[in-house]
Amino acid sequence: MNILSTLTRPDAGVAEVAGHDVVREPAAVRGAIGLTGQFAAVDDLLTGRENLAMMARLSRVPRRRVPEVVDETLERFALAAAADRRVGTYSGGMRRRLDIAVGILARPRVLFLDEPTTGLDPRSRQGVWEFVRELVDDGVSVLLTTQYLEEADQLADEIAVLDHGRIIASGTASELKRRFGEDVVDVRYADGTVDTFPTDGSPAGLRRVLDGLAPGAETVGVRSPSLDDVFLALTGRAVDAAETRPADGAAA
Repeated sequence: MNILSTLTRPDAGVAEVAGHDVVREPAAVRGAIGLTGQFAAVDDLLTGRENLAMMARLSRVPRRRVPEVVDETLERFALAAAADRRVGTYSGGMRRRLDIAVGILARPRVLFLDEPTTGLDPRSRQGVWEFVRELVDDGVSVLLTTQYLEEADQLADEIAVLDHGRIIASGTASELKRRFGEDVVDVRYADGTVDTFPTDGSPAGLRRVLDGLAPGAETVGVRSPSLDDVFLALTGRAVDAAETRPADGAAA
């Protein structure tokens, strides 16, 4: 993410963003992108309106158009009612919406989102998802990193699964799930632990899973596989969004 946004120079290889080489044409790359980091980078002492106006001026929006652009952005991100409140009083979801709004103010062709919903409650996370879908519908290319594989499943056209900094699988969500199997068997034990087993969906396949169960199984359920199941099958361990290293998860 840092290399593609020109914050870090690559040791080797070639990367282009919006048709521009990140080493030879960094200024052109910066002019084509927006960047929203994992943690909100807005100024808590300013109001939402003031944050957007400052970014508009830094993005060289014509001075006469700044108020119009700011008002449109506040409306689009459902922040108009809180526009003149200090950002330090905003909720986590409001701050994240403002942060994304700042990132797209200059209408970038490519937007980098680094774990945009980390720490948000489910309602706020759903709101960010809707904004990302709207940006894509408007023609913005979005590169999103996330440890929430459900988020990649919901938003991504293409997914790259990372483990210890290396891509271990890539494709659409449907393609990745098909590699794992048609169905998944969840087995819950008396101590609360849950084991997950792949199956081909046939009665014989389910019987093989049941015959191999350890003592103490309380309930058995069959469901479609998730991307978490894919990650577990590929790596032998689950994704822990609270503890996972930055090099693990999905780029969507």
